[in-house]
Amino acid sequence: MTADSSSVGRLDRALACLRGLSVGDALGSQYFVPVNYPLLKRHEVPSGPWQWTDDTEMAGSVVAVLATHHRIDQDALAHSFAEHHDFDRGYGPAVNRLLRLVREGGDWRELAAALFNGQGSWGNGAAMRIAPLGAWYADDPEQATHQAEISAYTTHQHREAVVGAMAVAAATAFAAAPGGPPRAEELLDGVIELVPKSAVGAGLRRARDMLDYGDAATVAAVLGCGRRTTAHDTVPFALWSAARNLGDYERGFWTTAQVGGDVDTTCAIVGGVIASGKAGAPPVEWVRRTEPLPDWVPVSV
Repeated sequence: MTADSSSVGRLDRALACLRGLSVGDALGSQYFVPVNYPLLKRHEVPSGPWQWTDDTEMAGSVVAVLATHHRIDQDALAHSFAEHHDFDRGYGPAVNRLLRLVREGGDWRELAAALFNGQGSWGNGAAMRIAPLGAWYADDPEQATHQAEISAYTTHQHREAVVGAMAVAAATAFAAAPGGPPRAEELLDGVIELVPKSAVGAGLRRARDMLDYGDAATVAAVLGCGRRTTAHDTVPFALWSAARNLGDYERGFWTTAQVGGDVDTTCAIVGGVIASGKAGAPPVEWVRRTEPLPDWVPVSV
């Protein structure tokens, strides 16, 4: 067993990804504040500290469960989400209620399945938190996709939300590959091959066709940028941006943030994917200004 395939190597990769996710999340959330709009246009960051949101909090649970179980245990994940749920981190109302009821003894299977008149949520919450799982399974994108599917059902049971999580995990696994990240075309081709037919999949194919477009606003107008907070309105653009900026965290962040939308979530996804690869770490000063990761996230196995 190589160091990269050991539990220690997997956790190191997942933590590096989580830090990149948290910086994208925390810095992205700063641009919901009107006073910071001019800074975004000039590609300048506000003074810290930057507080992360539910994206990072839930991603921390993904890492904690992987460190303990070395796979996704759905019951452990659902209860970790509920135990660490901080109402003030920006959760949507449906998930706020679900996690409160799980904490009170409710069955996450029944609660998640009942959301939105029994359709399940097709929001981007399952995708926003899953990048560290892809980094954990960097040597096995197919397993990353499978485990992401399992993880999504704890809160999001609509097929689009599930496929969105699968796509982000697969992209991160490819980006974190031991031999170095692939070319942008190869990354998206690999993801498209691993996800089932869906609106997310259709969006990824459009994203693949738009890799030569230099104007992020035009791409976001076609693919969406999370304004509807659905998986199919969020994931294709986020993975387009990540694929074009592998190895350059700062450029990836600005490419993503400048189009607006659900900026903390799109930047969390992009930050996690890029930070999982070689030379993809966020700027040291950005890490310093970002709120530290939760103290319950394990740093060893």
